[in-house]
Amino acid sequence: MSVKIRPYLMMNGNGKEAVQYYEKTLDADVLELITYGDMPDPPSADLNGLVAHAKLSLAGSEILLSDSPSTMPVQQGNQVTICISTNDVEKSKKFYDALQPEGQVKMPFQKTSFSPGYGSLTDKFGVTFLIDTEVDSMH
Repeated sequence: MSVKIRPYLMMNGNGKEAVQYYEKTLDADVLELITYGDMPDPPSADLNGLVAHAKLSLAGSEILLSDSPSTMPVQQGNQVTICISTNDVEKSKKFYDALQPEGQVKMPFQKTSFSPGYGSLTDKFGVTFLIDTEVDSMH
């Protein structure tokens, strides 16, 4: 089983600009860039051009990034979260369940169009985690 821990940046509608900025200023390679419009089940048409998921490679590490849907505005200072990715749904669920007590669920752990097991929560210390399962590959 594989586990990766990566910083996850939440943007307020300027995700494409941020990707281009980090690509230029940090010499990052864009490994993935998916807009909400590219998704099989886009949440709403007004999000179509916004970044649903981006993965940048930088000096052997990865940074993940997306625009937050308007229903979940990002407050400055809360833009960076920790993404824990595994290749095992049960392990992902175990991490999610372990972090949940005394915390606040942002998105229940569930199957999505992009992951067989995904959820988001803020733990009892105020740290926000995205728990993700990548079964086809750990890229």
